[in-house]
Amino acid sequence: MPNFRRVTGTVFAAVVTSWISTSAVCAAAASPGVQRYEPDWTSLDARPLPAWYDQAKFGVFIHWGVYSVPAFGSEWFWMNWRGRKGANYVNFMTKNYKPGFTYQEFGPQFTAEFFDPMQWASIIKDSGAKYVVLTTKHHEGYTLWPSKKSFGWNSVDVGPHRDLVGDLSRAIRSLNKTRFGVYHSLYEWFNPLWLQDKQSNLTSRTFVTEKVLPELYELVNHYKPEIIWSDGEWEASDTYWDSLNFLAWLYNDSPVKDTIVVNDRWGGDTLCKHGGFLTCADRYQPGRVVGRKWENAMTIDKYSWGYRRNARALDVYSINDLITQLVETVSFGGNLLLNISPTSDGMIPPLHEERLLQIGQWLSVNGESIFESSPWSTCQNDTQQPNLWYTRGKNFSTIYSIVLQWPVGNLLNSACLDKLDIESIVMLDTQSKLKWSQKTEGGLMIKLEDKSKTKTEWGWALRVTLNSS
Repeated sequence: MPNFRRVTGTVFAAVVTSWISTSAVCAAAASPGVQRYEPDWTSLDARPLPAWYDQAKFGVFIHWGVYSVPAFGSEWFWMNWRGRKGANYVNFMTKNYKPGFTYQEFGPQFTAEFFDPMQWASIIKDSGAKYVVLTTKHHEGYTLWPSKKSFGWNSVDVGPHRDLVGDLSRAIRSLNKTRFGVYHSLYEWFNPLWLQDKQSNLTSRTFVTEKVLPELYELVNHYKPEIIWSDGEWEASDTYWDSLNFLAWLYNDSPVKDTIVVNDRWGGDTLCKHGGFLTCADRYQPGRVVGRKWENAMTIDKYSWGYRRNARALDVYSINDLITQLVETVSFGGNLLLNISPTSDGMIPPLHEERLLQIGQWLSVNGESIFESSPWSTCQNDTQQPNLWYTRGKNFSTIYSIVLQWPVGNLLNSACLDKLDIESIVMLDTQSKLKWSQKTEGGLMIKLEDKSKTKTEWGWALRVTLNSS
């Protein structure tokens, strides 16, 4: 277990409060009339979501930590083994490791010797993703940066002996305009300070003042992420985590106050209610347009966020599955955050890399129908063709029809495009103008080119331009 240094929580809280108050006064004096947000959900939820996030549509999630060493079951390995004492995990450890082996002994084996941040950044760029979220600290408490509050349990002290957050953030930003974000777990399964607070029924907040808040401020001030993907919130309220004060500082005075985006996991009572965008649940897919911006965070591996050494090819979603998820998510107004699971030595598994590059190939042809689009209020999914989806372009006279299954006889029937005043229909893949006609029994019949002329195999977007008059 890491050696957590003890300091006086009251003193730390007072210093932070004083610093925030001073910053607030200075900022207000320097910028009269600038919108400032109060530490309450009514005020914080009123903050407009920075436009870049809605326009981005597609991001890459990275789950990477000490759990990548045993690489068995899931990233919840430590809890499933020591906390829940799951039979599969206990048997795995009994069979493969010496008696008395501790989870901390996996730390030095998290070597990342093949980790090439520029290679990762290049793969992410080629995937077409507009943002990336790295797990800087999962529930195990191990940090991928030299946290001053995680002595002996971070990537500089134990394992790779390098600042993985810093290395990747610099690489991502050097190659392209991809936004860099951080995942951060509020709670830590076996941190003694957390367990101490739990024992007091959360009447004490030592873990928050001495560990959680210092690390959040450290991440923001040092790495300047544009997303904070919070997690591990569910066992305590937003009051315990002091989320409201932190978010008010983040929105008002932090170095990323103008571009930062956060999710909805800031307390046991905030999920799917408060924050910048809604996640509601892992792999969230509401199946309709909802009133607020939302995100579908899902995995390439069907069964785990973290790397599994015993994963089979059948355990990985096909490119058809992933393109379908992307199109459906964007049609309903969400973003897709797709997770990859690197190995402990720093490699992106070949099938995960292949899926990212395939998505990038598809987006290089059809991205116009995805990026900066919005849901079409008339239809998101065709009422007659379940494999036909719609988005609306930046120009409201443009609608995109995205075909996920090639129609028989090259004839595509669209119920939703019926009786619209159409100027032209162009397939993005071939840039060819297509012919169409109104069917007497209803619907629009579009004559596609022969499939052999297309470059992609997993979906085809049509640009439908309406007459502006």
